[in-house]
Amino acid sequence: QVQLVESGGGLVQPGGSLSVSCQASGTDSSIYLMGWYRQAPGKQREMVATVTSGGTTDYGPSVEGRFTVARHNARKTISLQMNDLKPEDTAVYYCSARPLFNSPRRYWGQGTQVTVSS
Repeated sequence: QVQLVESGGGLVQPGGSLSVSCQASGTDSSIYLMGWYRQAPGKQREMVATVTSGGTTDYGPSVEGRFTVARHNARKTISLQMNDLKPEDTAVYYCSARPLFNSPRRYWGQGTQVTVSS
């Protein structure tokens, strides 16, 4: 059982920057895939960014070029640096972990609110 705890988030003005972090625990094994997803009110949860244990990254089209995901395998942490934030980035951001390559099982954090508003 993997536990994920997010930190960071908050309120920022349009054009500003913010970062969120996530700490995984509950496993001594390497985690294949970690990532960030978000869900805005009335919308479906969408992928923001993911990174494999080998360092391969993937970004959602709406954040490509503005957000940067990074992870520290040994510490089992993942962070998301968000730049040039827009009001449409407002959402609850969830940390996710998929421990095994050959299993779709995924774990989720409790979420952290990011609000972009003037």
